[in-house]
Amino acid sequence: MAMAALRREGRRFAPLISPRPITAVRSSPLYPTLEDEGPLGLRHISTQVVRNRMKSVKNIQKITKAMKMVAASKLRAIQTKTENSRGLWQPFTALLGDLPSADVKKNVVVTISSDKGLCGGINSTSVKISKGLHKLNSATGPEKETKYVILGEKAKAQLVRDSKKDIELIITELQKNPLNYTQVSVLADEILKNVEYDALRIVFNKFQSVVSFVPTVSTVLSPEIVEREAESGGKLGDLDSYEVEGGETKGEILQNLAEFQFSCTMFNAVLENACSEQGARMSAMDSSSRNAGDMLDRLTLTYNRTRQASITTELIEIISGASALEG
Repeated sequence: MAMAALRREGRRFAPLISPRPITAVRSSPLYPTLEDEGPLGLRHISTQVVRNRMKSVKNIQKITKAMKMVAASKLRAIQTKTENSRGLWQPFTALLGDLPSADVKKNVVVTISSDKGLCGGINSTSVKISKGLHKLNSATGPEKETKYVILGEKAKAQLVRDSKKDIELIITELQKNPLNYTQVSVLADEILKNVEYDALRIVFNKFQSVVSFVPTVSTVLSPEIVEREAESGGKLGDLDSYEVEGGETKGEILQNLAEFQFSCTMFNAVLENACSEQGARMSAMDSSSRNAGDMLDRLTLTYNRTRQASITTELIEIISGASALEG
């Protein structure tokens, strides 16, 4: 009775087993080819390869989840500083203005990026806008000059390939230590000492939420341009409504205000970009963790199918052997 039942099961499973599906499984990227596997242990190697792949995907998923938690922790620490820094540069903007359309001869594009990757497309966006500003300013006339000041390794890697001759200054490892105003003001002073400019165009990503950031350009004009705009009837640099103490001239006051405006704007821009970086990294790592989970589900299904096919094949071999002995 038992042998008859086994023979019936064998006849039921026999149409499902054919050389073609097994060959398709072997040709999958998850499994070695027939020549690499050798004549022995074929089914064992196939399931072992899938098991190893599942293990590696699980490890990657653990790493991405840990990176997401680290990014969330850093974001909470930086977000408060960023919100507080937004009030620093607004009074200067009211007095000295923020004119992206100012027609000047010497433009300096300050591109702010991150030193590390795995944070989505925020660095590519900043570089793309910087290149667009360079192209736009260069196209308005041959006498116009546009240079780059780069903050961060990622913008450096992209701009050095295309515009190496236009790069005036490169600053990296900005976030090696916790960001503070003293550190950024020293960097701003270094930029002002080494670069001649009529307008500084600061390109950064303004933080809105964990999943949203806005590419932004802030313009800081030189004291000479502000004074020229004031003399031409504009409201920029109008100090007549303010009480000024001391014996400083209007030009000296505008010089000090422009330097202070640049350092405050830089401080806010660096913090905004750091917040955007951590938010984008959180989103990227969350997406990577979900993708790893989906891949793990597919690998588990493949592993179970391969194991079931192996068991079915062994069962058919037992039935065939028993039938041969009985016959």
